[in-house]
Amino acid sequence: MSASLSWLSALAAGLLAARVVQKLWFPYFWRDLFFLMKVIRYGVKLELFKLTASVHTVLDRFIEQAQRIPNKPFVIYDGTVYTYRDMELRSNRLANVFLHNVHLKKGDCVALLMSNEPDFLSAWFGLAKVGCSVAFLNFNIKSKSLLHCFDCCGAKTLIIGSDLLECLDGILPSLLKSSIQVWTMKSHCEHPQVQTLQDKIDAASHQPVPAVLRATNSLKKTNLYIFTSGTTGLPKAAVITHLQSLKAAGGFWAFGATEADVIYIPLPLYHSAASLIGIGGTIELGATCVLKKKFSASQFWTDCKKYEVTIFQYIGELCRYLCNQPKTEFDQDHKVRMGVGNGLRQDVWREFLSRFGNIKMCEVYGSTEGNLCFMNHIGRIGVVGRSNFFYRLLFKYDLVKYDMTKEETVKDLHGFCQRVKKGETGLLLAKVSTLSPFFGYAGSKQLTEKKLMKNVFVKGDTYFNTGDLMAEDKDGFICFKDRVGDTFRWKGENVATTEVTEILGLVDFIQEVNVYGVEVPGHEGRAGMAALILRPGLRFDGKKLFEHADRDLPTYACPLFVRLQEVMEMTSTFKQQKFQLVQSGFNPSTISDPLYVLDYQQKSYIPLTQLIYNSIICGERKL
Repeated sequence: MSASLSWLSALAAGLLAARVVQKLWFPYFWRDLFFLMKVIRYGVKLELFKLTASVHTVLDRFIEQAQRIPNKPFVIYDGTVYTYRDMELRSNRLANVFLHNVHLKKGDCVALLMSNEPDFLSAWFGLAKVGCSVAFLNFNIKSKSLLHCFDCCGAKTLIIGSDLLECLDGILPSLLKSSIQVWTMKSHCEHPQVQTLQDKIDAASHQPVPAVLRATNSLKKTNLYIFTSGTTGLPKAAVITHLQSLKAAGGFWAFGATEADVIYIPLPLYHSAASLIGIGGTIELGATCVLKKKFSASQFWTDCKKYEVTIFQYIGELCRYLCNQPKTEFDQDHKVRMGVGNGLRQDVWREFLSRFGNIKMCEVYGSTEGNLCFMNHIGRIGVVGRSNFFYRLLFKYDLVKYDMTKEETVKDLHGFCQRVKKGETGLLLAKVSTLSPFFGYAGSKQLTEKKLMKNVFVKGDTYFNTGDLMAEDKDGFICFKDRVGDTFRWKGENVATTEVTEILGLVDFIQEVNVYGVEVPGHEGRAGMAALILRPGLRFDGKKLFEHADRDLPTYACPLFVRLQEVMEMTSTFKQQKFQLVQSGFNPSTISDPLYVLDYQQKSYIPLTQLIYNSIICGERKL
């Protein structure tokens, strides 16, 4: 008896000691394990599709939910409730119109240029039901860039929202010349060459089209194209497969969301965050989403309280806008328990929680086309993701040394990349494998190849170059540090410096342009700045530059600052030197070159004085 008691006491002491060691040295062990088990469970489900004759897609899941919970609200938009059944029948009508009136067939690619509205989803689902791939167009891009998008994905049909017809100004003849048919969500249209959908939808059947049209037997089948900033100067069409769509749709579920949640989506649907994670995640759960046409800081908490929102999607800039709103006694009078997004700065994060309550902010890191995703399921402030031994077994990634001045990776004597030490900043590379494939971009193979690095650590290996500098601490928490190369982020959008360079280079008084991003205190990302060299004998014209940039560039891509230089510095490999320019910023007291700032009131670039600079730094002047 005493021996048994001794054995039990020893066991209890051992378990207690193990618990203490786990708490001290592995404090996140169980949370990591349970989260990873959820991810693996979801991944196994996707892998099993490879063993079956057909794939259960996000669209199939939507149709399944419409049968299971037909009367449950799926989308709430501008106060109107659309149930799962409502959206199912509406998308059926559109599918019949696409099949019989627009004469689309399985395999066609259709471009969708629409604002956030329920019919974005109806058109998206309707096109998918007839087996078409859909290209989501950013309604901010203009003329040349918009036409380029059709060339990328091969779309020969455009569906345009009734509120975006002005986007056709100047490009409709080019679209028609390229044999692209244009349809709009209206009953009548002033453009005789633009055909109408609404009158045909009203007359169409709500019966489903044959299921064989949407069926697929491959997870790697392309179902969407989502455009990202192109380092070649124009947007790139990232290939989105069923595999990527299904992975993204599991995001909310992995963070602990349920079908009882109400999800607030204020981000644009043409981006993967809102469409793949937001809408896809809502469908996977069988939850309800509140869709906003456009984010409004003043309406945000009113909406959250009115619709009993429990989860919201964000980008860091959105949270900063909310923190800048006047404080009220109702700041914590809501049911929001979780935010899912990316780009949240530490200072804004802390202020947001302090002011609006104990909301779990779940940062997600991953590019639209990338093959790697980090998820901060712990909620640690200031980090984009969490890694551990088990995660590294499944998802191979490395941080390698990067020379910012030369804008290239640092190689060893054998020509291979060098890993950084824990806590050091390095370029994030993700290994391309069967578990983590990279599907690339539509169009030129060079675009896809440019994002890949070969022979990184050994001969024959291949890695996806994220273009992001990251650091991982000893506890496995991963922090975003900076972007490298020819892209920076502003107002929640990626800006391709080469696209801006090409467009500004068309201005008659400009000889050479170097575009880059500079940090502005109190703002997420980097503001655009252009270093210019003027043509001999010509003068800088702020009004002409403004008119050109405003006409041909999205608002977020227009440079906020201009710097006139005598000589453009180059790197040792004859590329424009950006690092020193980025470091020097836009302070007129430390820069001898003439500086200008974008002024929307005067519709011009005006001299950047110390007074204006100070007003920008203290937040008085809005950018």
